[in-house]
Amino acid sequence: MSIDTRQTGRPVALSDWDGGWLREARRCPSPNFGPRPAGAVIDLVVLHSISLPPGQYGGPEVEQLFVNRLDWDAHPYFGQIRGMEVSSHFFIRRDGELVQFVDTFERAWHAGRSCWRGRENCNDDSVGIELEGLEGDTFEAAQYQRLVRLMQQLALRHPLRHVAGHEHIAPGRKLDPGAGFDWAHLQQLALARLGWDRGYFPEVTHGLAATPPQPHQDGASG
Repeated sequence: MSIDTRQTGRPVALSDWDGGWLREARRCPSPNFGPRPAGAVIDLVVLHSISLPPGQYGGPEVEQLFVNRLDWDAHPYFGQIRGMEVSSHFFIRRDGELVQFVDTFERAWHAGRSCWRGRENCNDDSVGIELEGLEGDTFEAAQYQRLVRLMQQLALRHPLRHVAGHEHIAPGRKLDPGAGFDWAHLQQLALARLGWDRGYFPEVTHGLAATPPQPHQDGASG
């Protein structure tokens, strides 16, 4: 029997998990992961946006990228990312469908060189969540609802205390999830459903997040 991952009203429980795999998510295991450093505290959620080709939704290409099966010659844009080996822990499609690529206790390759809350190398202690979307485009209500439920479920397994965008942990290098992502709306949902206050999030102005001063910034790729 298939699981409808868009059903977000059911209470969360530890039984939602099989180790670091969420039972509600469709599993699509990626080879692009590694062990976290000893003593890593998984307390950060990093939000991204992705679509392949850019601006086209609903196809298999994002999943193919994360499992190293993308046909680099299928679209001209793919030549720009040829050979990339990347992953995230989760991918939320436009309709709220949830896909998981990496066990949350493992280190996915989503952040690259980065820094947040005084710590560098955010891959070490974060969970990466990709939203199907385009920088500057808006996101669907189903995605916000699924994201908040996912964060609620993650909080059962990991001591989450921070949420940031890729644009915040790698300022000047990355722009996602972008200006179309409504941080104020996410905060409202998280406050109502999780009791998370503003301290969990980047500073928000008119629905968008302003980047706070960082101990370290870089312009490297990855």
